[in-house]
Formats: sequence, C-alpha cells, structure tokens
Amino acid sequence: MIVAMRNNFEGILAECGGACSCATCHVHIAPEWMEKLPPMDELEHEMLDFAEDVDQYSRLSCQIKISAALDGLVVNVPEKQY
Repeated sequence: MIVAMRNNFEGILAECGGACSCATCHVHIAPEWMEKLPPMDELEHEMLDFAEDVDQYSRLSCQIKISAALDGLVVNVPEKQY
C-alpha cells in the first residue's frame, strides 16, 4: 500500500493510512502469488467484509509487507473501493 501511495497508483485510496481500519486498499492477488503471502489475520478478514468485489484472492495491501521474496508480485485493483 505504501509503495502504491508513494507512486500515485490509482485505485488504492488507503484512507486509514495503513491501520487496517478502512478496506480502501483492497486488491486482488494473482493466484500464483497467494501461497507466498503471509496468512491473513482475523482483523484483515473482518475488514474485507467492508470491501466490494471480494473474492478468494482478496487482500488488503496495507497488510502485505514487501520483501525480496515478493519481487514481481502481481496485484489487480478492483474497479472501485467502497
């Protein structure tokens, strides 16, 4: 989420600034990357209830910490954030 914000990436609003309290940084992870991400915690799961177009590949980008292991990560932004 921070990388997207710093690069003026359209579609990630991040209204709460990464506090996992708004779901406006919702993204869809490419299926082949899902198992490389840390598991979703309960708070993130609950916040996704407030997002639109949620599916099995949904994550909140504020909860994904960028590392070398995620080099090349592919995410798609939903058409709209709530």
